[in-house]
Amino acid sequence: MENEVLVEVVTKRMPFGKYKGFLICDIPEHYLVWMKREGFPDGKLGMWLSTMYEIKLNGLEDLLLPLRKKYAKKM
Repeated sequence: MENEVLVEVVTKRMPFGKYKGFLICDIPEHYLVWMKREGFPDGKLGMWLSTMYEIKLNGLEDLLLPLRKKYAKKM
């Protein structure tokens, strides 16, 4: 079973700011580092951003490739 959060980071888009409209998984690491320092927003968006921060920090982006392929067709 796929983790709902991982599916959401490859399907949901950033709703505001410099990277508005970008898929959460496509937000650059430097922006996620800045957001970590400033504080992630509350709610699901903050959870998605902090998840991507941890994924990118640890070099685990390849884990998202199968999900990106699967859900790219449905978007």
